[in-house]
Amino acid sequence: MSNLLQQLSAEMVSVMNDVRHSLVQITNGPSGAGAGIIWREDGLILTNAHVVRRTSLTVTLPDGRILPAKILARDPERDIAALQVDADRLPAATIGDSRQLRPGQWVFAVGHPWGVTGAATAGVVIGQGHDLPEMRDGKREWLMVSLRLRPGNSGGPLVDSAGRVVGINTIMTGPEVGGAVPAQIVKDFLIRAMSS
Repeated sequence: MSNLLQQLSAEMVSVMNDVRHSLVQITNGPSGAGAGIIWREDGLILTNAHVVRRTSLTVTLPDGRILPAKILARDPERDIAALQVDADRLPAATIGDSRQLRPGQWVFAVGHPWGVTGAATAGVVIGQGHDLPEMRDGKREWLMVSLRLRPGNSGGPLVDSAGRVVGINTIMTGPEVGGAVPAQIVKDFLIRAMSS
C-alpha cells in the first residue's frame, strides 16, 4: 500500500508541476494580486473579473517575465475576464470538459494563496449547476468543490487529476467549500467575446 501511495503522490506532483508552467500572477496595483491561466500560446490569459477591476495590469509569466496586460473582455456577472499579453509560444494549459465531472472526483486548485506562489490544494467535486445550496441566486452556473480557496487563488485554475483545466477558481463559501466557474462557461464566454 505504501508504494501505491508514493506512486500516486509522485504522479500528482508531476501533474501540478505541469500546471504551474501555465500559471501566471496578475497584479493590479500595490495591493491587488490574483492568479490566471495561459489559455492559448498567443498570450490569451483567463482570470476572474474581480481580479482585474483596474486597467493598469501586469502579468508575471512562469518564466519570470513581467508584462503589461490588456483586458480583452470582462463579464462581472459570471466573474470571468480575458487578458492579452504581448508574447507568443507560451505554455498553454490543457483545457478539459467540466461537464464530465462527477461528485467525489478529485480536483486541485492552483494559485498564489496569501502570496505563496504556485500553491496547490486538493479536494473533491461536490456538485455543479445553477441551484446549488451554497449559491442560491440561480443566475450563474457553479462548480462547487470541497477544498480551501484563499485570497490569491482567485482566477487560478481548478484542474482534474490529469491536469486539465475544468474551472476558474472564484469564491470561498465556507472554510472547506469553494466555487469555480466551470470550463464550459469560460469557453462560451470566449466564443461570445471574440465574436463581438
